[in-house]
Amino acid sequence: MENFWIAMGLTTLAGLSTGIGSVIAFTAKRTNYRFLSVATGFSAGVMLYVSFVEIFFKGVESLTGRYGDYWGHWINTASFFGGMLIIGVIDNLIPAAKNPHETHTEEETMPLHNSLAPLPECVTALTKNMGSGGTTSDHQKLMRMGLFTALAIGIHNFPEGLATFLAALQNPSLGVAIAVAIALHNIPEGISVSVPIFYATGDRKKAFLYSMLSGLAEPVGAVIAFLALHVFVGGDYGMIPPQVMGVLFGGVAGIMVYISLDELLPTSRAYGKGHDSLLGLVAGMLVMALSLLLMK
Repeated sequence: MENFWIAMGLTTLAGLSTGIGSVIAFTAKRTNYRFLSVATGFSAGVMLYVSFVEIFFKGVESLTGRYGDYWGHWINTASFFGGMLIIGVIDNLIPAAKNPHETHTEEETMPLHNSLAPLPECVTALTKNMGSGGTTSDHQKLMRMGLFTALAIGIHNFPEGLATFLAALQNPSLGVAIAVAIALHNIPEGISVSVPIFYATGDRKKAFLYSMLSGLAEPVGAVIAFLALHVFVGGDYGMIPPQVMGVLFGGVAGIMVYISLDELLPTSRAYGKGHDSLLGLVAGMLVMALSLLLMK
């Protein structure tokens, strides 16, 4: 477990990159949506390539060594789809109308860095009674909306933190690549958290804080998973048995593929135009492929 602190550091840095998205929302006069599109597509390319080429087969290697060629492949395949099922259940716990992976228009983000900019219509409709002797129910509704978005991002970040942590624990070089992919993925998430929190509170510092806290769900999820593994399945000297790691690798591959197809690519398409998503996707796969070849 000599790689524990490296894995934890990478997971934490990847999670805190939501703060980068928040900073972009508050400082950039114009959001570079094409950059976000290419970056998110790049992240999807890295995660898809490393899942199918590296992590999935690490699971096969660990499981076939313990259960033989036939059952090892079956268990690994079941773990892969089990991972997809788990993240799918988590995703469906969040109502579609409140999906945090939405594209915010420049009309919505402009007031975050320009106090003179007019509020968007969607916010004006909710806040028309505020400050005019009306009730605070509209303000409370905005606050609940903002907190729910931050919570939704946090829930999504739990399995992502586990994926980054386990990969880095097994192979720090591989962990770096996945941490970069997750970090790029978290930049638009930081924007998604900051926008509703700002409109709920009118406080830029509070919006930034909640954005950072939502990203901290990744290292928190990694620590909880690590402790649970050691308590329930830890072998001699606290080592996690290879067959357990094999199941986890299969599950992590499934989680990363689901995130890429369900969240990253649709988000990339929403932010970009033309072939931006495809360029980012291919570039991510190419960089990941070269990285794996150089690590041989």
